[in-house]
Amino acid sequence: MLTRLAVGLFLLGAGTAAADVWPGKDWATAMPASRGLSAAGLDAAAAYAEKHGGGSGCVIRHGYFIKEWGSTTTRWDIKSATKGSLGATILGLAVDAGKVKLDDLAQAHYPAIGTDKPENSKDWLKEITVRHLATMTAGFDDGRPPTLIYRPGTRGIYSNDTSNMLAELLTLKYGEDLSAVLKREVMDPIGVSAEEWRWRDNQFRPKKINDLASREFASGLTITHRALARIGYLYLREGRWKDRQIISKEYIKTATTPTKLPAPFPYYAFFWGSNGLGTYADMPKDAYWALGLGDSFVVVCPRMDIVAVRLGLGNKKSQLPGGDEDWGKRVEGFFRLIVRAVQDPPPASPVIRGLRWAPADSIVRLAKGSDNWPMTWGDDDAMYTAYGDGWGFDPRRPEKLSLGFAKVLYDPPSIVGENIPSPTGEQKGDGAKGKKASGLLMVDGVLYLWARNAKNAQLAWSKDRGKTWEWANWTIGVSFGCPTFLNYGKNYAGARDKFIYVYSPDADGAYDPADRMVLMRVPKDDMKSRETYEFFAGIAPDGQPRWTRDEKDLAAVFTHPGKCYRSMVSYNAGLKRYLWCVTRPIPGKERTYGLAIYDAPEPWGPWTLAYAADSWDVDAGESAGFPTKWMSDDGKRLFLVFSGGDAFCVRKAELILAAEGKK
Repeated sequence: MLTRLAVGLFLLGAGTAAADVWPGKDWATAMPASRGLSAAGLDAAAAYAEKHGGGSGCVIRHGYFIKEWGSTTTRWDIKSATKGSLGATILGLAVDAGKVKLDDLAQAHYPAIGTDKPENSKDWLKEITVRHLATMTAGFDDGRPPTLIYRPGTRGIYSNDTSNMLAELLTLKYGEDLSAVLKREVMDPIGVSAEEWRWRDNQFRPKKINDLASREFASGLTITHRALARIGYLYLREGRWKDRQIISKEYIKTATTPTKLPAPFPYYAFFWGSNGLGTYADMPKDAYWALGLGDSFVVVCPRMDIVAVRLGLGNKKSQLPGGDEDWGKRVEGFFRLIVRAVQDPPPASPVIRGLRWAPADSIVRLAKGSDNWPMTWGDDDAMYTAYGDGWGFDPRRPEKLSLGFAKVLYDPPSIVGENIPSPTGEQKGDGAKGKKASGLLMVDGVLYLWARNAKNAQLAWSKDRGKTWEWANWTIGVSFGCPTFLNYGKNYAGARDKFIYVYSPDADGAYDPADRMVLMRVPKDDMKSRETYEFFAGIAPDGQPRWTRDEKDLAAVFTHPGKCYRSMVSYNAGLKRYLWCVTRPIPGKERTYGLAIYDAPEPWGPWTLAYAADSWDVDAGESAGFPTKWMSDDGKRLFLVFSGGDAFCVRKAELILAAEGKK
């Protein structure tokens, strides 16, 4: 939300959280855009799911039914997703009712547990707890019946009968068929009809225990995607359904947080998978899921307020791509498409509350008829820049160039631009037909250039401040269609480390907005070799960035669907914040651009929104950035260089800090 308080002053306002929406007999429906989702993005997710074996599914956001595909009435066999969706749920009911505690010894409730294999250690059987059973750390193998091969709590093994023995334990505690418990305590209250689900008779364990019907947790549930979405929504709302707390909030948190026990997978919780350790870079860390056979699952993501269901055919023909050793990747491959469909604006900056711009009539405009203007602070204290589709500063170059060079002397408003003739660097060709500068950087006296429109981008360098250029014999051929350098101080002084950082929209070209931004880095003393570049691959569990040489593992450093376009990034040393200026084409208005400014504490984020104007009081042009030379020592005063109206434009700005509003 953008509010104008005074001439030249803009601040970001916070939205108001809406009350929870609850389904009745049917879900309330909404169009994707009304709930911050891309219709095309959801179509891509559905197409991905259907491509791999069919099935059905749906996406819920903010309580509204947004997207659906496949049969609405088919009950699919969800295999091991039964464990999380039913097993963990019934365990939660029992814990909340005081029937069991998580660290109770299992034998206290089920004396015969594990004794169907005489060779199982009696001493080890005495050590098994309810928590061990729920996390697959009881020490049983996956046999039927299972053998106790490890001391409880020392190692995790994916063991179907471990979950089934927990079902038997809870059957004894309830003294009735767990199917009846589930219907009474969960399915009826959340509105799942008897036609929408079935829990089959036990197929792998005795059908009765103490004359009670005995169910499996390992598998056995057939259910429609709409019904499974209600279970997911119960979890999303932390165990509450309307005015009834069906499962405690505390239990939901425990059951969906990775266990500290040595479970069979690092992401394992109580039969749920959880990304709480950041195992999967393309999923939010608070996302969790119940998965069966790699083809059926429900995913819950509290941060995005989303429940997504994909149900396959219940066989390997409908398994999603991933890996046999890491089935969580099958979930990630699907849910990353849902994440990309989210069009929420980034959160507001915790440091910068807004910007105060100098009046429009104070803007310095030079070099009319030329645009682009990436800038860097040279070792000789001059600012170096490059222009496109023009003739540069007065006196103009004799020919119109797709790529030309210049330097800028002095400080605003008394700046002077001087063209730098360069037969080895200059390029010709209007628009996409000619190479153009998208990033400039001086490091150790060498001027580096990223040129776009070069399949996708090409590096060049100059050892004589732009007079002559050498070009790399390679290009970045995947994404990075419009790369820009992160600029620090004079001649790269004040850099955080020995790397150079390069950002770009995640696109092969520079002429259409993308959904996300990507990042790569390279050692500053070895920039000319393609093999030394590493791609940002997400944030590791310890909060540090992950880097890869494999382009297939490239992850988004920033996501804002349809808003990622040409940009410049610079470090504000006074505030110790990185500033990322991104221009935005205005839909329906040809060659007219708005402006957004993001900030972050590190080159990889997290990026927050400091300022946004889809319709600025002047045209922002196709590129904009804050040169580090023209930032005040305290970081509050700076100058924006932008290409509005195809000119070299400079406008003074003052940052309004969040701390100022608290005085």
